[in-house]
Amino acid sequence: MFYLILVVEVIIVSENDRNNEEYSDFSNVEAMKNFIVPEQLPEGPYGSPRGKYTPVENKSTPWKPGQRYYSAFNYENKNLHQDLERHISPSHPTHDDPHQNEEKPYGK
Repeated sequence: MFYLILVVEVIIVSENDRNNEEYSDFSNVEAMKNFIVPEQLPEGPYGSPRGKYTPVENKSTPWKPGQRYYSAFNYENKNLHQDLERHISPSHPTHDDPHQNEEKPYGK
């Protein structure tokens, strides 16, 4: 005969521990909030009279701290390219910070 023994472990968590827990979003949610994708045609279709006499606005809401545009000429995760020079001349500097090893939303 086989006997099945279940061991149940009870963890007691105090109220103070529950209140001190820190939660944050996943990195892709943080990236969605902080990185803004520029519109391809912000003024509308080619030849459209819509907004003909108004300037193009790239963002309709106020800027929040940490928000920036995605750029084809910038590294997404600068930590992976820290202290590495670009080898094609004339190249744009990488703007890495030697004193900072993590960048939001990829680290704390």
